[in-house]
Amino acid sequence: MQQIADFIIEMEEKPIIRLGTALLIVFAFWMLSSGIAFLTIKTLKIKEKKPRKIRQSSIYKPLQAFLKILGIYLAILFVKDVYNINNQAMDIIRKTFLILTTLIFARGFALAFNTKSALARSIRQKSKKEIDDAMLNSIFRVGRGVIYVVTAILIVIELGYNLNGIIAGAGIAGVILTLAAQDTAKNLFGGLVIFLDKPFAVGDWIEVDKFDGTVEEITFRSTRIRTFENAVVNIPNAVISDASVTNWSKMEKRRYRTRLYLDLNTPLDKVETLMLEIKRVLLKHEQIEDDSIIVKFEEIVDNGIEIMISSFTDSVDFESYLAERERINYKIMQIVRDQNIKLIENAQIVHLKT
Repeated sequence: MQQIADFIIEMEEKPIIRLGTALLIVFAFWMLSSGIAFLTIKTLKIKEKKPRKIRQSSIYKPLQAFLKILGIYLAILFVKDVYNINNQAMDIIRKTFLILTTLIFARGFALAFNTKSALARSIRQKSKKEIDDAMLNSIFRVGRGVIYVVTAILIVIELGYNLNGIIAGAGIAGVILTLAAQDTAKNLFGGLVIFLDKPFAVGDWIEVDKFDGTVEEITFRSTRIRTFENAVVNIPNAVISDASVTNWSKMEKRRYRTRLYLDLNTPLDKVETLMLEIKRVLLKHEQIEDDSIIVKFEEIVDNGIEIMISSFTDSVDFESYLAERERINYKIMQIVRDQNIKLIENAQIVHLKT
């Protein structure tokens, strides 16, 4: 037995054997990295049983990459004595390994901060309030920023730099940035107000600060709106928080209103019959609320009789509302023609002295 042990030790001292063993270690870690990462995540996620879901985890690929570089690092440690790798070179290798490990896991944690991740689903399930993707995306951007800042600090420490000088310089720069970033702070506060009050969401049609269109994106700094001219407008959140916002998408119904101007010589019985017929047709219309129908002889103008027609329709979408309005107009005009009533222009007669 002692002879076998001596033989193994003697073989291990040979550079070619050590190199072959090191390559075998690298190969084993690279081949087994997927399986080890899978089993590790499966153990941590006790409730999750589907392999596809486990492999879609944000930490799966970072863990797989870590195991691969771990194999390389262990292989280097295994051959360092045989190939006389000095302490300075090993220190560089060690720092490189730690920095790569930090970057890999930072990237993995950052990937978890997206609206389709398990973290986002968990937040939605546990939150008592409805949280939209725009709000989560902005919050996650801040989270990713914190991860990257912490990662940068850890790397700087690992490289051996003194943070005191950096912090002192950052303090002076911070004062300058604070003075220069007052508007940014206002926009961030405005974004927080929008997320808390939720006056609109992505996809809503809003009108604010002389612009109206569909909301495409909400960030902590600004809100992006695509106007009906297909232009994109970025409005600072500070402006939105101080302005009156009209959210047309929140309408539960739209008002239909029009006026008819009849000839002044139209018989009053025909006027009354016309109004009754218009009201009867509107009552039969499915998209119109019956209680909202108003057909009245509103005014006697200089050159005729003014009939006001008003109602609410449940066609909220702008395109469907225009189509609904068109159908109602056709029906009213048909009634006017059936009653043989003459319409006049809404024009006031102006008498000029000569």
